[in-house]
Amino acid sequence: MSNRELHVLVTGGAGFIGSHVVEYLLGNNHKVTVVDNFDPYYAREIKEKNISAFLAHPNVKFIELDICDEVALNEKLTDQYNAIIHLASKAGVRPSINNPVAYQQVNVSGTQNLLEFAKRKAIVQFVFASSSSVYGINKNVPWKESDGLLNPISPYASTKISGELLGHVYSHLYGIRFLALRFFTVFGPRQRPDLAIHAFSKKMLAKQPIDFFGDGNTKRDYTYIDDIVKGVYAALHYDQSKYEIINLGNHHTVSLSEMLKVIEEVFDVNAIINQLPEQPGDVSLTYADISKAQQLLSYNPETPFKTGVEKFKEWLTKG
Repeated sequence: MSNRELHVLVTGGAGFIGSHVVEYLLGNNHKVTVVDNFDPYYAREIKEKNISAFLAHPNVKFIELDICDEVALNEKLTDQYNAIIHLASKAGVRPSINNPVAYQQVNVSGTQNLLEFAKRKAIVQFVFASSSSVYGINKNVPWKESDGLLNPISPYASTKISGELLGHVYSHLYGIRFLALRFFTVFGPRQRPDLAIHAFSKKMLAKQPIDFFGDGNTKRDYTYIDDIVKGVYAALHYDQSKYEIINLGNHHTVSLSEMLKVIEEVFDVNAIINQLPEQPGDVSLTYADISKAQQLLSYNPETPFKTGVEKFKEWLTKG
């Protein structure tokens, strides 16, 4: 799509990634309708704080809405939108094992509701937040979008694959341009409180023990939020093909032990470790091949891991 002023519908816009995306859109002179249902996965107050800075902006409208409520979607979202950035979902690999039906309902049926909405409203651009977890057990590293058959090992991962497949159907049948962005371990200011960097940092500052799963050799491709947001924005304006799956990662892995050492150094604290076995549903490695993102989106992650942790510390210690 062109760089003209757009009206973008952002689902999950009160969350960690969503609130950053909304701010970036507003900073580039776009209108934004933000949808969020304040899912109780973590405290409502955190999400309200995420959006407090832009709620009064003249180009933003906030609507509290559950994407699973198809009637409410049609009754409350009455404007004309140029694009949808669909970030809303039930998050978390481990919780999905305990409640797979709820994840199916929100992440699959909710996504289909939005695709139906896009079809009815003739919205041609649909950017979907997928996940690196879809690769599951995959020894071919770094992971490429063309790797073929995926082997997910959690209900959460399977719902993200389903979302990608639904997008292909609607792209093929109705001409919706669908871009599935596979996010790799996003971190930075406003990160969800249950994710490792945030949870570890708070407990270490409070001199509380941290739950340390496995031997510390699991590795993640940590990607700083600003780099992810720029990738999302580039996908919003991509117009060269109708359906694409694209990795957004940092193309650099950090082990759990290395991550912990960086937090200790940046925060000047020592970890008290509660050693536990590896968790079911967790993969041992995530590692993104980002050559496709570089080619199609001019994507270029710029934030080294330690720098990102330093920026996270600045946000966290401000309260």
